[in-house]
Amino acid sequence: MKYNTNLRKIKKIVNLINDKKGENTIILDLKNLTWITDYFIITSGESLIQTKAIAENIISNIKEVPVSIEGIEDGRWILIDYGEIIIHIFLNETREYYKLEKLWADAKIIEI
Repeated sequence: MKYNTNLRKIKKIVNLINDKKGENTIILDLKNLTWITDYFIITSGESLIQTKAIAENIISNIKEVPVSIEGIEDGRWILIDYGEIIIHIFLNETREYYKLEKLWADAKIIEI
């Protein structure tokens, strides 16, 4: 049941990202790799305005209040923590620099 609830929330978040033209969105299943969270959603945008718009669209349309929001003022790397799902919204060049996907290369990629 919890798995299906998370997948429904992930699908909604991905749709909200797509509404604001987020790029190269991937979902990583981290359940067997870390205790921090179950899923990472990673996406990016071409401008600070776009990354902030993606974040604001998610925050205003997901009923649950995030555990934490970091980086929204700067916009280069915005993290929205919903506990079991953590969303990373990067400016394209910041995403390329940190290569978060490579750090979690052992994670299974979920196709939505």
